[in-house]
Amino acid sequence: MAVATSAPFLATKLYIPRARPHLVPRPRLIRRLVDGLARPLVLISAPAGFGKTTLMSEWRASEAGRDFPLAWLSLDDDDNDLTRFLAYFVAALRALMPGFGDTALALLQSPQPPLPKAVLTGLINDLSDFDAPFALVLDDYHVITAQPIHGALTFLLDHLPPHIHLVLLTRADPPLPLPRLRARNQLTGIRAADLRFTVDETADFLNRVMALNLSAGDIAALEQRTEGWIAGLQLAALSMQGHDAQGLSDFITAFTGGHHYIADYLAEEVLNRQSDAVRSFLLKTSILDRLTASLCNALTERVDGQTTLEALEQANLFVTPLDDDRGWYRYHHLFADVLRSRLRQAYPDQLPELHRRAAEWYELNGLAYEAIQHLLASSAFQDMARLVEQEAMTKLNRGEVTLLLR
Repeated sequence: MAVATSAPFLATKLYIPRARPHLVPRPRLIRRLVDGLARPLVLISAPAGFGKTTLMSEWRASEAGRDFPLAWLSLDDDDNDLTRFLAYFVAALRALMPGFGDTALALLQSPQPPLPKAVLTGLINDLSDFDAPFALVLDDYHVITAQPIHGALTFLLDHLPPHIHLVLLTRADPPLPLPRLRARNQLTGIRAADLRFTVDETADFLNRVMALNLSAGDIAALEQRTEGWIAGLQLAALSMQGHDAQGLSDFITAFTGGHHYIADYLAEEVLNRQSDAVRSFLLKTSILDRLTASLCNALTERVDGQTTLEALEQANLFVTPLDDDRGWYRYHHLFADVLRSRLRQAYPDQLPELHRRAAEWYELNGLAYEAIQHLLASSAFQDMARLVEQEAMTKLNRGEVTLLLR
């Protein structure tokens, strides 16, 4: 806590984003927010492009949110200093309570760095003087990596007056005591699965908002391909403008993560922001339709497959668990397309070896069908012939003739 706070505040960090015109109404999520704001913490956690900030803007513009006192702080990488973070925290709340936190600001600006708990205690005491319910939104909380800030927020959550609420908008679950808060019914979570557009919402967005006049079949195909990912649908819609009916149908049929709008977005907003180790893991395992720890270890020649998969899920990196035990996962289809395209461009010489390792794992685990598919992809025809010969009668009896012919 050594950075001075005498520099002027950047006012735009405290602006509440306005609701966009022609939004898709999402009353089911507005109800979730209204119910959630009876608890100390609302966590809206999802990957880039799932409409987290837009949802809060829509709630703010709704009848339920219009008269609810709200403060806003948009975070950035520079806010990873506890003094700066707390100074902006106070500045955001001053929009609701002029003069709030005078004592805390004086402590923060003193030559001798104060004890964080003294500042936080003063803030909590000041918050207790505000009688009306209100919420403070911390947008882009995923940029915060400083443990002292997480510790300060935990202290605040443990001692907040009951009428005060925090809303975190984040691409990754923060290292806060979320299980404890959830067990105490002090946490409302809204995640990617909740934020995805339904088929009806997809239809409303594509045909009313974007004026594309698509058929029900085309809408269903796009919804399935994007898995309701709002940014993906928006990028697709922008790409389709100006096409005739046949052009629209052809575009939807060919639409994948390889489309340059999708690829550029995911590369810039997701892939390029990862460490070299995480990026390597993502690329090498992208050849898989389903991921489990030991299979990932076989491909990456590492031993941290389970912890990496769990970290990817926690970071909302377009990874979906396929079972309740977190044993199997898969990548979002469009994200997998981007990863595979990047793998082919960056490391084409590694592809055969990766498929060979996958085939070896599948064969050792009694999954001959999957092993044959990867041997085919690696052009390891001799090994594939051996395995097909072993499995031929079983495959014929099961009617899997197409695979044998390939």
